[in-house]
Amino acid sequence: MTPGSKPPQSLNFALFFFAYYGYVGVFSPYASLYFADKNISATQIGVLMSMMQVMRIFGPNLWGWVADHTRRRVLVLRLTSIAAACVFAGMFWGESFTYFFVLLIVLNLFTSAQGPLSEAQMLSAMRGDLTHYGRLRLWGSVGFIVAVMASGQLLDTFGIALMPTIALLLLLLVVVAAAGMHEEIQSAHPQAMPSVRALLKEREVIAFFISTFLMVAAHAALYVYYSLYLAQIGYSKTVIGLMWSLGVIAEILFFYWQAPIFRRYGLRFLMLMSLAVGVVRFALIGFGAESLALLLLAQVLHAATFGVHHSASVATLQRWFSGPLQARGQALFISVSYGLGGSLGGLLLSACWDTFGATSVYIVASAMCALGWVAAWLSFRWQRPLPVSGLGRSEA
Repeated sequence: MTPGSKPPQSLNFALFFFAYYGYVGVFSPYASLYFADKNISATQIGVLMSMMQVMRIFGPNLWGWVADHTRRRVLVLRLTSIAAACVFAGMFWGESFTYFFVLLIVLNLFTSAQGPLSEAQMLSAMRGDLTHYGRLRLWGSVGFIVAVMASGQLLDTFGIALMPTIALLLLLLVVVAAAGMHEEIQSAHPQAMPSVRALLKEREVIAFFISTFLMVAAHAALYVYYSLYLAQIGYSKTVIGLMWSLGVIAEILFFYWQAPIFRRYGLRFLMLMSLAVGVVRFALIGFGAESLALLLLAQVLHAATFGVHHSASVATLQRWFSGPLQARGQALFISVSYGLGGSLGGLLLSACWDTFGATSVYIVASAMCALGWVAAWLSFRWQRPLPVSGLGRSEA
């Protein structure tokens, strides 16, 4: 692959991201309605929906370890995608909380592997040059927003019982995309690679993961409470849906222009900027949500707090977790940030909501971003000067 050229498997990567995040766009918003239709209580539904975050703590590390040790990432991706589709088929026959609880533990054990494994495979195909990372990764955002909007129309017309059929079709499309991938030949590493355990003792690595943990934990204020918060203020479901769509559109636009943005401003500046923007964004939502103009501005900033931060995090990981450590690096990022961060952030912000009210959720989220900025600044300060490949090969 010549520098700056698209990876030869670009179509399969784009299709995979579209289908996988399309599945997330169907399951995350509408599964709770499906469970409610089965007469499962609100508390039990909360437990069921939390399984996606909880299993992200365990699943990615298990499958990342298997993929890196066997050097058969595509095979592991194919097997987990097939297993996920087979397990999900059980959604059609379940009726009880216990049945769905067990099913979702097993299902999310497999689906939690697919995001980090697919990204690790794509990063290997790019050989360290992430110029086209954003324009491939944006297909995940496209799949999500298309699935949310199209599924909403279909479920309004044909009923919530159609949800498992739509989600299963997208999981089968994931299987098709994985089947079309082939293993990347991983270059030999004559020098001994550092162990993951040794890397996790490095202070710059610890600070990096603390930063990503705090940033994603702060975003629980959106993923768990945003719709409820806006409804409490008095916004209609239509406006709430448009706000979610605006955030995803903003991140798509960033991903499209990601490479020149990173070439111009550099990795360190953009990582710190995304965290600083997070401080402002959550404060705007907490104190200015009654103003539609401020709410619109806050949603446009999703391009920075999710898009820029995610890309900068993936690029930073390449400093420590590349080659034979690629899958485990991506797995750790998902587990620490989205697994632990998403789960513990949701619990903390839930306590804030119940004790101090809705506004406190966004004040705490803003403070988390500020602490995340400090941790990221320390991580970059402690890193040795080293060119970071990709995203325009920006400096660290």
